[in-house]
Amino acid sequence: MDPISSRLGTKNQWGWLVSLLSNDPEWLSAKVKFFLPNIDLGSRNEAPDPTQRVLLQLRELHTQGLATWQAFIHCVCMELEVPLELEVQLLSTWGHGDGFPSPSETGAESQPEPPLHHGLKRPRQSCGSSPRRKQFRRQQLELAKRYLQRLRTSAQQRYGGELPGPGQPLAFHQAYVPPILQWSRATAPFSTQEGAAPGSPRAEDGADLSLQDLFGPRADKGPRVMVLLGKAGMGKTTLTRWLCQKWADGQLDRFQALFLFEFRQLNLLAEALTLPQLLFDLYLRPEEGPDAVLQYLERNAKGVLLIFDGLEEALHPHPRGETSGPEAPGPALALFSGLCRGTLLPGCRVMATSRPGKLPDCLPTEAATIHLWGFDGPRVEEYVGRFFSNQPAREAALAELRANRHLRSMCAAPALCRIACLCLHHLLPDLSPGQSAALLPTVTQNYVQMVLALSPRGYRPAEALRGLGEVALRGLETGKVIFSAGDIPPAMMAFGAALGLLTSFCVCTGPWQQEPGYAFTHLSLQEFLAALHLMASPEVDKDALARHVTLNSRWLLRTKARLGLWDHLPAFLAGLASSACRPFLRHLAERGEAWVGAKQAAVIQALKKLATRRLTGPKVVELCRCVGETQEPELASLMARSLPCQLPFHNFPLTYADLAALTNVLGHREAPIHLDFEGCPLEPRCPEALAGCGRVESLSFKSRKCGDAFAEALSRSLPTMGSLKKLGLAGSKITARGIYHLVQALPLCPHLEEVSFQDNQLKNQELLSIVKVLPCLPTLRKLDLSHNNVSMATLLGLTEVAVTCPTIRMLQVREADLIILLSPPTETAAEQPGSPALRGNAGQKEAQSRSLALRLQKCLLTVRDVEMLIAQLREGPLLEEVDLSGNQLEDEGCRLVAEAAPQLRIARKLDLSDNGLSVAGVPWVLRAVSTCRNLADLHISLMHKTVVLMFAPEPEEQEGTQERAAFLDSLTFRMSSELPPSSPRIRLTHCGLQAEHLEQLCKALEGSCRLGHLDLSRNALGDQGAAQLARWLPALGALQSLNLSENRLSLDAVFSLAQCFSAVPWVLQLDISFESQHVVLRGGRRARHLLARSPPPESPAQAQSSGFGQRCVPRSFCLRECRLEALSLTHLCEALETCPGPLEVRLSCVVLGDQSLDTLLGHLPRLPQLSLLQLSQTPLSLGSPFLLAQLLSLCPRVEKVDLRSLHDATLHFKSSEEQKGGRCGRFTGCGLSQMHVEPLCELLRKCEDLSQLDLSANQLGDGGLRCLLMCLPRLPISGSLDLSGNSISQEGALCLMETLPSCPRIREAAVNLDRLHPGSALCPLPSALRLRECSFRPEHMPRLAAGLSQAWHLTELTLSRCCLGLQDLTLLLRLLRRPEGLLRLRVEEPWMGRAGVLTLLQVCAQASGNVTEISISESQQQLCLQLKFPRQENPEAVARRWDPEPGAPRERLGMGWGLCFQPVFLVPPLGCPKSLRGPGGLLESACPCCPSRPRTPASAPGLPSSSQFPKDHPAPFDLRAFAQAVPPPRCPLLSSPRPPPASHPLPCPPPSAFRAPKTQSSCLTCCPLTPTRLASSCVSSEGLAPLASGLSRCRHLEELDLSNNQLGEEASTVLAGALEGKSWLRRLDLSHVPLDDSTLAVLAQGLSHMTRLQSLCLSGDDIGDVGCTRLAKALEAATSLEELGLSHNQIGDAGAQHLAAVMPGLPELRRLDLSANGICPAGGVQLVESLALCKHLEELMLGCNALGDPTALGLARALPPHLRVLHLRSSRLGPEGALSLGRALDGCPHLEEISLAENALAGQVPHFRQGLPRLRQIDLVSCEIDDQAAKLLAASFMLCPALEEILLSWNLLGDEAAAELAQVLPRMQRLKSVDLEKNRITAYGAWLLAEGLAQGSGIQVIRLWNNHIPPDAAQRLQSQEPRLDFAFFPNERQAPRGT
Repeated sequence: MDPISSRLGTKNQWGWLVSLLSNDPEWLSAKVKFFLPNIDLGSRNEAPDPTQRVLLQLRELHTQGLATWQAFIHCVCMELEVPLELEVQLLSTWGHGDGFPSPSETGAESQPEPPLHHGLKRPRQSCGSSPRRKQFRRQQLELAKRYLQRLRTSAQQRYGGELPGPGQPLAFHQAYVPPILQWSRATAPFSTQEGAAPGSPRAEDGADLSLQDLFGPRADKGPRVMVLLGKAGMGKTTLTRWLCQKWADGQLDRFQALFLFEFRQLNLLAEALTLPQLLFDLYLRPEEGPDAVLQYLERNAKGVLLIFDGLEEALHPHPRGETSGPEAPGPALALFSGLCRGTLLPGCRVMATSRPGKLPDCLPTEAATIHLWGFDGPRVEEYVGRFFSNQPAREAALAELRANRHLRSMCAAPALCRIACLCLHHLLPDLSPGQSAALLPTVTQNYVQMVLALSPRGYRPAEALRGLGEVALRGLETGKVIFSAGDIPPAMMAFGAALGLLTSFCVCTGPWQQEPGYAFTHLSLQEFLAALHLMASPEVDKDALARHVTLNSRWLLRTKARLGLWDHLPAFLAGLASSACRPFLRHLAERGEAWVGAKQAAVIQALKKLATRRLTGPKVVELCRCVGETQEPELASLMARSLPCQLPFHNFPLTYADLAALTNVLGHREAPIHLDFEGCPLEPRCPEALAGCGRVESLSFKSRKCGDAFAEALSRSLPTMGSLKKLGLAGSKITARGIYHLVQALPLCPHLEEVSFQDNQLKNQELLSIVKVLPCLPTLRKLDLSHNNVSMATLLGLTEVAVTCPTIRMLQVREADLIILLSPPTETAAEQPGSPALRGNAGQKEAQSRSLALRLQKCLLTVRDVEMLIAQLREGPLLEEVDLSGNQLEDEGCRLVAEAAPQLRIARKLDLSDNGLSVAGVPWVLRAVSTCRNLADLHISLMHKTVVLMFAPEPEEQEGTQERAAFLDSLTFRMSSELPPSSPRIRLTHCGLQAEHLEQLCKALEGSCRLGHLDLSRNALGDQGAAQLARWLPALGALQSLNLSENRLSLDAVFSLAQCFSAVPWVLQLDISFESQHVVLRGGRRARHLLARSPPPESPAQAQSSGFGQRCVPRSFCLRECRLEALSLTHLCEALETCPGPLEVRLSCVVLGDQSLDTLLGHLPRLPQLSLLQLSQTPLSLGSPFLLAQLLSLCPRVEKVDLRSLHDATLHFKSSEEQKGGRCGRFTGCGLSQMHVEPLCELLRKCEDLSQLDLSANQLGDGGLRCLLMCLPRLPISGSLDLSGNSISQEGALCLMETLPSCPRIREAAVNLDRLHPGSALCPLPSALRLRECSFRPEHMPRLAAGLSQAWHLTELTLSRCCLGLQDLTLLLRLLRRPEGLLRLRVEEPWMGRAGVLTLLQVCAQASGNVTEISISESQQQLCLQLKFPRQENPEAVARRWDPEPGAPRERLGMGWGLCFQPVFLVPPLGCPKSLRGPGGLLESACPCCPSRPRTPASAPGLPSSSQFPKDHPAPFDLRAFAQAVPPPRCPLLSSPRPPPASHPLPCPPPSAFRAPKTQSSCLTCCPLTPTRLASSCVSSEGLAPLASGLSRCRHLEELDLSNNQLGEEASTVLAGALEGKSWLRRLDLSHVPLDDSTLAVLAQGLSHMTRLQSLCLSGDDIGDVGCTRLAKALEAATSLEELGLSHNQIGDAGAQHLAAVMPGLPELRRLDLSANGICPAGGVQLVESLALCKHLEELMLGCNALGDPTALGLARALPPHLRVLHLRSSRLGPEGALSLGRALDGCPHLEEISLAENALAGQVPHFRQGLPRLRQIDLVSCEIDDQAAKLLAASFMLCPALEEILLSWNLLGDEAAAELAQVLPRMQRLKSVDLEKNRITAYGAWLLAEGLAQGSGIQVIRLWNNHIPPDAAQRLQSQEPRLDFAFFPNERQAPRGT
């Protein structure tokens, strides 16, 4: 009897148990190994008797304690077929802890533990007792060999045999299938091509590495530390154990020792370790001689391999101090660091596994990184084939995998592949073909099926499963993955062991301290069970559940002390939230469906919140996997919509499953998306997951991990991505094999526009194979092959392909850059209908119109290479640009290219910069290009290494590329004589040219007959070179300019150039700035034509009449910054004597003395051709004003003398044949005082025809003014006299007033503080006096009034800010008396804005004359009134009338009242309580009986509109006074058809009438209210009723303006009163007054009676289609309507159709505005058809409606004949509609303004053949106009002579368009403004525009903001031509004085 059974007294149970277990010894051995992982039972299992072996194993289990024995008994009852009575006895006896003996009772032998090993020391050698060295070494070797053999045996016992997979029962053992391994670094540590065929994926990718690749002999050349990176479930731990097994089997024979450590176990160590303790105490201890073994390992370290599994689980950070030796203890990570860095066991190989993320710093930078990518398709099938031993089952499983793509993608992870195989094994007997897609759709459901498959039949362990889930969750929360026996209850441990969910092993907590440990077979299984607990446990509420739905970034930090174990938990929660998992969760939770559904809904809601956030790339992938697990289409659509259009993924690994999850989500997206993968380690077959993803528009990969296998997988997916436009594969390792697959796939992508293969180390053949496929890619726009290996032969091959391929438009190669730009052919010959001849002509035309830009920069081209290149280009198409800069052509190569330039048909640019051109080679280049007909510009700068040739297209090329119409051909022919061809410009700057080089240069240029501009600036010619060049100028032909700046010239060179200026006919301008060395000789096209005897036709305004009676070109000589003595001036004047005229001379001298000035003036008679002499910035003496004044009388040719500040003097001369006219003298700022007045006047008295005299800014003072006024009658001034800025006081101003009556010739005078502007005229014109800021005091009023009263000819008086108070103004008006006539008085003072209307009216009532007009403006702070003075009466009677005595009769006072109102009253804004508020407040009135005042609405010029009034009015104004002021309906005046006769003026009330509303009413009863404007008013609720009542009385109201008011709910009441009985109303404005339905009904009722209505404006009134229907019916009665404004409403198509129905009944309609009304083509077509019957329509505004081309076509067919204005802004017009409209408008005689802005015309702009004679403005803003369209447009501008403004901003215009505009701008005389903002014009195009302006254009501004012009270039251009405006805000330009 067994002693245990005898002691327990359970003989029967024990015997039954032994008998039961003897039948299944393998099961018992597995359980003993599970529960006792730290005990070696190998020798004990060798007992021959099976029963004895069972007894021994049971004894070992029994001695481990109660928990182990209970768990074992539960496994026996659960897994084996135990009879029921035996199961009851076993569980009752041992299952609950009863009767279990203590270890002492069992008799188990207890062995004492060996002492703690504190380290090993090397043995000491003594002379006496130590053996010999040789024998000692032999002993050490023997000890090491025995240890190594034990180490191999131990590995065989631990890892030998077949490896059971996690999550599988013991019945499913299978052979190991290694996963895909791929090198991660760009340079692999050893050659991966050994044993691999060239071109195979393994050879190029570094993928699919074998064991030989990892640890073969060639691996010694690489790093000795390698890290295997792989996600959870990729088989990292299984791979390490498989390596141990292979080593134990002898396959890794290069390693003598192999140690495997797991960081999850090393984390449990509580004490620091040394290296010997790590190797011997924690792994395997030598039986003896550990010192000798350690020494052996150190000496043979290259044969030692240490494997560390789970590096990401290392918890303890590495300390700063390094472990210096084997005896220094430290944490496990410190030992690992020492091994990696070589401080411990130098030379050993170290291998670590880790999840992707941030690796510890202890890893050396040279460590090799290998990625584990799991299984590919063949590996999955191999694993399945080995898993299923049965052939039918194997075939059925493989068929399911091949049919289920999603399940096959999940099997890429080896752990999931095992689970899938287990589920298939369980489901296959009852599974229909293809049903796995429904049962195993997600990873979570695979785990669920695994649990169901492993559970015994009919046994659903809900409670045990929930318990294991609680243990798993507690472990995740505490960071625990290894559990002890006490952490798991026995029943749960038995359940986990029975289902294979738990695994056991020996855990070393310290040296010689071991205990059993338990863990879940995989971390993802622990997360799955934790997710089950969260979903099924009633203790977890919904909020706690939602907190676990988070996304973890894969950019991990290793510095945190706690390990993150939540990678898959959110995905499992999402999977369990699927409706398919609801029955399983109901059973597991033992709850109802509603309870489970609520928890699932909480998870879905949390995922929805995450789906709407902006996430990083890793979190996007995690969320995609979670969304895929839920199987919720709505959630997937939500996430797909929330993804940005640019989705980047940077620097984290991605697997096939990741991209498959992303593709699944993108399948629910409608908008296109761009995917960018940069720096991401990618599984080689990753791109296959993107197959069928139709929403990807851009796909980019940039990673060195991508190789040929990746490219092959990508080539299979590309044809299935229907929307792909951009493909990028950069920085990869693809070779010829990968390129072959990609080239085959690219033609299958129909929409591909851009491809990038840069930085792929491609060689010649690969590059050429890519380029040769370009003809098969019809939509491709760009191909980038930069940073590849390009040889010279490949480069020439690429140029040959570029020349022959019809779609290539540009080839750009610069060092490592290689870019090809393409454009598809417009229409091939095969696609065109017609005969073969027509198709052939079309193909030939396409070939001729094609242009190619070739840029080969810094490509090391030599002369030989360029010869081959020229041979290729001769047969090629038109070359837009050829850039060969930065090569090695030198003089010979540059000459060859220059000579070939005429044959190469270069259209724009040839760049030979930086090619080693020398001074000797410059003439050769000039000689080569001298005969080139289309050369436009040649720039050579040897210092800057610049050689650039610019060309103008040939005429035939222009016709081919521009495709002009027939009318444009005739127009071009007609303009050819008017616009001569542009002349070439040659610039040879910074070339070091000297005088000796000029001969060769001039000989080279002598044969060029078209040379226009020659620039030799910044050289070293000197005076000798200038003189030599002056002799050569006649031989060079007629130039347009010659620049000799910065050539070290002296004054002698100036005289030489002056003689040349006089002798050479083409030189029209010589500009010399001596100090800055600026020397330019300019000609002109006009001079060239004069020389050619074919002058162009020109307008009379352009020609100038000279003194010789013929048309001559004016010449200009300018010399600045020069010191001229008398002798120099003599030489200069002698040189200019022979110069033909008219001549302008401008001198700027440092100083000019009296002698020099006398010399200059003395030579003036010898220069009869002189028209202008200017001395600018030249200091003159104090006597110069008198010399110049004397010149006016001595020299009859002097027309004007202008001297300013004694520094600037200008003399204008007229020819002898011109008629005599007035002359002008200006002496401003010359320091003239009172003493100079009389001598100056004496000199000027002799000038008989003096018209203007300007003495402003001098020091005359009051005394000088009096002296001048005394001399004024003797001065023959016929125009004006200006005395501004002469310190004149109020006394002087009054003196002037008193002098006015004695000078009847003065017609206008102005005084501004000390600025005095009196003028005189001989003609009897009405005179005006303006006094500004004169600071008058009250005592000045009588003198001022007296002076004004005596000036009978004065008709206008302005007093602006003269410090006049209210009393002063009153006194002035009372004292001012004049003869019969009108006087208009304007007073501006700051206090007028605060005085109030009534106060100002009281002041006006004091005027002595009759007030015929009053205008008050608060914003301008001014009062304007017009006084009519009757025939002068007796002064005493007048005095008594204005100052009546208390008892005076009333009729006298009535006669003195002069304020009579015209029947026109303009009411100010109602928000003003006492005075006019807001801009433009106005009150005007006049007498109805005054025949001089027409009966028209009063207005104020220059005042703002009502829409500009401020919104913040004060308290609302009470309108009751206004209502009382309106005349009653029975007023006899209203019933009178005609006003009373003028002989009976209406009596008007006295000034007191303005003091109360009652008297106001009595005042206004005499005048009917004709126009009433209440615009932008703030009407109170109390004022609405009086307003309505008052308006109802105005029966004869003709104009009513209530715009911009908020009438509120009372709007209908006000409108009813305003419109009641208004049959005389002609104009009604209710703009921006919200009208509801009731108000619209009232309006429609009122309109039906207004037969005289001419203007109706209802803009912005919220009128819809229903309101428009009522309005249209009401308009049937308004047959006189001329203007209808309904803009900014919402009438829509229905409203437009109703309006179209009534349009024929409005024959007088002239203006129609329906902008911004939501009208579509349906309403627009009917509307324009009805407008054909409106014969008088002049203005049509239909902008901001979606009219489309149908409306434009209809309008073109029925265009109103008198149309002046057409606005179709933002009307969605296309090219067809715009062209048809342009053809209809062509020749329209009345059109003045057209706007087609913001329409997508796609370059098809309207152009005209006949022209528009009255067109003033054309608006084509934002119409997609390019250079080609601009050329046609510029020609059309020439046919619009009245054009004033052109708007072309926000288009695609470049330099070509600027060149076209520059040619036509000088010919458009009325053009004022051109807007070219936001285009693509460069500095060159702006320069062309400036050149066009310089040819005499009248344009005021060209706006160029936001073009491609650098700020410094813009500033330089604007300084040269101020009319170019580059600012954001338009420059406010002052009008010239006198205009």
